[in-house]
Amino acid sequence: MKAIIFDLDGTLGNTLPLCIAAFKKSIEPLAGRVLSDEEIVATFGPSEEGTISALIPEHYDRGVEDYLAHYRELHGMCPAPFDGIVDVLEHLRSRGVRIALVTGKGGRSADITLEAFGLGRYFEAVETGSPLGPRKVEGIAGVLEKLGVSPEAAVYVGDSPSDVTASREAGVQVVAAAWAETAEPEKLSAMKPDAMCRTIEEFAQYARSVWP
Repeated sequence: MKAIIFDLDGTLGNTLPLCIAAFKKSIEPLAGRVLSDEEIVATFGPSEEGTISALIPEHYDRGVEDYLAHYRELHGMCPAPFDGIVDVLEHLRSRGVRIALVTGKGGRSADITLEAFGLGRYFEAVETGSPLGPRKVEGIAGVLEKLGVSPEAAVYVGDSPSDVTASREAGVQVVAAAWAETAEPEKLSAMKPDAMCRTIEEFAQYARSVWP
């Protein structure tokens, strides 16, 4: 195994509550109504721009800019990555593992979070989302091409059932990350990922077993 590819939201940090809060602050004033968490989450798959387009298409440009402003402003809700993630990244880098990021987030919000977390230096290749729909399969293929690594020699780490599906379609192994409060361990387990880690400690053990 030569490469490991990470998801961002819910995998590197507990950013999903932050995303929902920023959506509410940006969309509700323009929509003139209150949104439920479920209504917002139902639009996930495309990037944040896709959520804005789905919920307030008539206010798209203003909605996107307001979302990014609130996302940055509220990032204190999630000021750092999950405890232990940096240690794992340092271990991987010390073993010469190629490290990449493939996220459904838009590029601008991903940059905000990577800067806030101080993690950007770890990723040799980054692929972000599209407002038109999910593109993790394409994103995984894109970073592998940049790294010059075959799918058989790579693993994706993500926290959602769709991450398991995308990994299989892309031909890479998949580790289900079930350590976030927003994760759904039962659903992830039912999909039979190659490995499943319910805590960062379990993930650190996994990483050290693959790359001692």
